[in-house]
Amino acid sequence: MKLKDLYSFLKKDLQQIEDQLVESVRSDQKQIHTAGAELLKAGGKRIRPVFVLLSAQFGTYNIQQVKKPAAALELIHMASLVHDDVVDDADMRRGRKTVKAKYDNKIAMYTGDFIFASALKLMSEIEIPRAHQILAQGMKEMCLGEIEQINEQYDTDQNIRKYFKRIKRKTALLIALSCQLGAITSKADVSLQKKLYDFGFSVGMAFQITDDILDFTASEKQLGKPAGSDLKQGNLTLPVLYTIYQYPEMKEKLNAYYESKEPAQLAELLKDIKELGGIDYATKISDKYLKRAKLAAESLPETDARDSLLKVADYIAGRKF
Repeated sequence: MKLKDLYSFLKKDLQQIEDQLVESVRSDQKQIHTAGAELLKAGGKRIRPVFVLLSAQFGTYNIQQVKKPAAALELIHMASLVHDDVVDDADMRRGRKTVKAKYDNKIAMYTGDFIFASALKLMSEIEIPRAHQILAQGMKEMCLGEIEQINEQYDTDQNIRKYFKRIKRKTALLIALSCQLGAITSKADVSLQKKLYDFGFSVGMAFQITDDILDFTASEKQLGKPAGSDLKQGNLTLPVLYTIYQYPEMKEKLNAYYESKEPAQLAELLKDIKELGGIDYATKISDKYLKRAKLAAESLPETDARDSLLKVADYIAGRKF
């Protein structure tokens, strides 16, 4: 089953969000307009807009209102990816050339800035001060997470606790805010807003851990980028950190690879991490977060939206790319 089949009743509303995204990246400046259009064509799971729409179902649902935070959160996610590709010097994403690869770093950075600004402009149409305060704080936390990743790059002495703090800020928070802002915009009960935030946070943690697992287990074709990209770029994820913790000699092998950058050493490291339990451990942790997410969703009123939230959680647990 495809992801979009899990919330098929939102098909028309999701099309409105796609239309809003197209409008939001439109610009008279050709390079920015073309880059934005290509980012949208590259696709994506649109997880954040989906969670906004599903969470808004627990209040007074109005697509003309809720599509604004839904599109804004996807724009923020898109912009962060454009900036990430500059920082990581990445040439491919989702099987296509990145903005920095097609143009250059300067165009990519300003494209990302333009998309961030477009998101904030769209959110300004929501006259709920608390929503703006929550989103602004969330964006600050995202930036801190990115700085933490830069500071911890190639650091084989870092602990697992730092990893969890980093992915909370980089990934889980924006998904949690998608659920929370959907509920806030539809004026759902405050207790439901909290439950939806908790659901989104746990799903977000599981989503990122699963991504980090797939970086070792999925093919380049499935990922849209070379397997092992995180490890190659010095971003040490849960499977790696667990393996280092359990087998201290792996730290020496990893440091040796970062000095030489020999492809054969990278291939051996990827094999070791798979065989020494790093993938299994990360899968167990992901499953724990998914259980927490499902407990939060099961405490919500029984609706089609709740059923869809539970199905999306199951999808994340079983996805292969």
